[in-house]
Amino acid sequence: MNQTKKDMIQLFVRRVCLIAMDIVLINMSVLLALLMRFNVTISSIPEEYIYKYEQFMIPFTLIALVVFWFCRIYHSLWEYASITELYKIVEACTITEVIHVCVTMMLELGLPRSTYFMTWVFLVVSVSASRFMYRFIRTGLNRYRTTDDDIRIMIIGAGNATNVLIREISISHYLANSRVVCVIDDNPNKVGKYIHGIKVVGTRDDIKEMAKQYDVDEIIFAIPSASPENRRDILSICKETDCELKILPGVYQMVDGEINIKDIRRVDVLDLLGRNPVEVDIESIMGYVKDKVVLVTGGGGSIGSELCRQLVSHKPRKLIIFDIYENNAYDIQQELCINHADANVETLIGSVRNVGRLEDIFKKYHPDIIYHAAAHKHVPLMEVSPNEAVKNNVIGTYNVARMADKYGAEKFVLISTDKAVNPTNVMGATKRICEMIVQSFNEKSDTDYVAVRFGNVLGSNGSVIPLFKKQIEAGGPVTVTDPNIIRYFMTIPEAVSLVLQAGAYARGGEIFVLDMGEPVKIDDLAKNLIRLSGYTLGVDMNIVYTGLRPGEKLYEELLMDEEGLQETANKLIHIGKPIDFDKENFAHNLARLEKSAYDETEDIRSIIKEVVPTYQPRQQQ
Repeated sequence: MNQTKKDMIQLFVRRVCLIAMDIVLINMSVLLALLMRFNVTISSIPEEYIYKYEQFMIPFTLIALVVFWFCRIYHSLWEYASITELYKIVEACTITEVIHVCVTMMLELGLPRSTYFMTWVFLVVSVSASRFMYRFIRTGLNRYRTTDDDIRIMIIGAGNATNVLIREISISHYLANSRVVCVIDDNPNKVGKYIHGIKVVGTRDDIKEMAKQYDVDEIIFAIPSASPENRRDILSICKETDCELKILPGVYQMVDGEINIKDIRRVDVLDLLGRNPVEVDIESIMGYVKDKVVLVTGGGGSIGSELCRQLVSHKPRKLIIFDIYENNAYDIQQELCINHADANVETLIGSVRNVGRLEDIFKKYHPDIIYHAAAHKHVPLMEVSPNEAVKNNVIGTYNVARMADKYGAEKFVLISTDKAVNPTNVMGATKRICEMIVQSFNEKSDTDYVAVRFGNVLGSNGSVIPLFKKQIEAGGPVTVTDPNIIRYFMTIPEAVSLVLQAGAYARGGEIFVLDMGEPVKIDDLAKNLIRLSGYTLGVDMNIVYTGLRPGEKLYEELLMDEEGLQETANKLIHIGKPIDFDKENFAHNLARLEKSAYDETEDIRSIIKEVVPTYQPRQQQ
């Protein structure tokens, strides 16, 4: 017998038991009301009322059960009963008693008027008690049951979320061995007060002390309305304890506003970045993507695949995924087929270096919008293979941009990087050349060419967080190049939102830049991740500093001094003013750069330097 069938049988049995119990309670309520009316002795009840009671007993029972059913009294999970269920019971009993009064009067089977009110009272009390007794007993047993294996919990926040959370933990099957021992809140007026018998023991400044005093094993952050900065600051204090950290998702983002114990998750390093997520005007995106043929180069990569996920929901006429790596392309193709079965998705394998392949695709599909995400992006690898960076990043971008112009595409959006600003590595320098290609094509083409520049993407292939996690899983050490190195960070969905928004704002020639808040020290990220993984820095896990890699610098910039900033409708997205350069000389140098790359020239950095004067290569160590 499968689990679903067992659950259905269990539900059926539970409902039958509840109905049987209600039959008894319904009739007992009327009888008790009569007893109370006539001196609490059956012999004192006049025979005519006994007769009327017996005559209407079965109809009244059926009426009450039907009302209870339609008021969904038999559909609730009574182990999670709350004030909402109590309202339902009062409502059902009130409707039942109103019908009781009306029908008995019509049939001349009326009882003393006070009997009806007392029947309603007894019915509400008995039905409520029968539903809430399970929860009452379970909560009582959990409160006074302690074992050595109990997980002792501190909750941060003394608001509505904590009120519900403490109650749910006391009866949850998922946290059977968990016990809330104290609460922390920054409001001094709440300190010393109690929530469901649990004391608010202090503010954030007392977290470390109270964690020791109450022998806390786990801390749950339960302030759904907290700002990212507040959440970061409080969690930074919490991670200095030896406790496991968990966080409650935003209450208002949950279905029906209900808190579900299963939704409590572990604190992630993203919770410590302290920046609000980028919000995007979805309507403007849908307006320019809908019913268009959209091509995503590098569509199987971290950014490319997320672009495809978000684009396909906005109903393009056709979405073309173009990638040289068949496994990546296959994975995103299958995902979209499962989640968007009605979408028109075409997956094509090929390289942006291959002009013939690009020509064939553009001639056949005539894409309206191109998102160019195909590129080599790993800084250290490109330092030792600079010619490949030029071939793929520079020449590949030129090939796709030329096809967009030749076949009359509406928009061309280049995925760029903050490493293109005053680059110290080949990857960043090639991306700066890509931006210059976009700018040069925009001046002579009817296609709108734009570039989108952002920082490091958390969770993307080759990014620092997955690397740290692998090192921690392997037992360490965690390697950081320099204790002072800082980077701007954003999530993959944020990066893609910026790209899509840029496409909506694009008028041609812009470099869009995201305001990513304050930069983050990589060393702090490593330390946070070690602590969040349950290890003690310097005891269970160490950090080893390896020195800056070739082409790497301590900090990244988002704009060159000459570019300036211009605001957009989205205050977190800015436009950098394009820097003018000699287009004719650039075209000559581009041809020279292509020839040198394919000739496998060893000194290609000097040619790159001629094209990008701001390129200052770091010496390989």
